[in-house]
Amino acid sequence: MSEEKVYVGDVRHFFPRIGVAIVDLIGELKTGDEIMILGKTTNLRQRVESMEIEHKRVETAPPGSSIGLKTVDRVREGDRVYVVKPQPQAP
Repeated sequence: MSEEKVYVGDVRHFFPRIGVAIVDLIGELKTGDEIMILGKTTNLRQRVESMEIEHKRVETAPPGSSIGLKTVDRVREGDRVYVVKPQPQAP
């Protein structure tokens, strides 16, 4: 089974002490989504475990929102965020 990466936003800031990235979304993001964060020196893949809008935990973040996203490793300003979706292979 192959995968498709769908661009959903950019990292605006990263707080290293708490491991949280501020992401400006252009697409929808949901808790449980598999994501990739890619940049010049960043190549991170994780599941969305926790995200917040205005310090309130949310399950779904709509396009146009800025979210706080807990990350498993360091990311950098300007990194791109993608949702990874499985693509069924043709028979």
